Amino acid sequence: MAGETNLEKLLASMEPSLRDGDFVFATVPGKSVPPGLNPIGTFIEDEGLTLILPAGEAEALAASGPMRCITLAVHSSLDAVGLTAAFATELTAHGISANVVAGYYHDHIFVGAGEAERAMAALKALSGRYR
Repeated sequence: MAGETNLEKLLASMEPSLRDGDFVFATVPGKSVPPGLNPIGTFIEDEGLTLILPAGEAEALAASGPMRCITLAVHSSLDAVGLTAAFATELTAHGISANVVAGYYHDHIFVGAGEAERAMAALKALSGRYR
């Protein structure tokens, strides 16, 4: 099933939702997930394996501060142009840092745990301007 590519349609229907719980970006050497860890995302880098984990699983790892995950509930095509730029620009205007992970179906935006509600409000306002 192909995702949406029209930027205005994507912005109008992106419906951000805040996932429960705090997450962290952590790193481990090598390319394998250590036993007992249940990442929601991974990425192999030259320096090691990046893991996106529930915050409680990363106590003994080098990790970021707590983050919340906002999922854009619109099936955006991986070929869509401008969606990431549009929401990143909006969050930037509000002084909110964003770490974006694109899945096959949705974009997932990780923001500092203390910024999650402000980020949700900014993204909803952005979407509302296109409805």
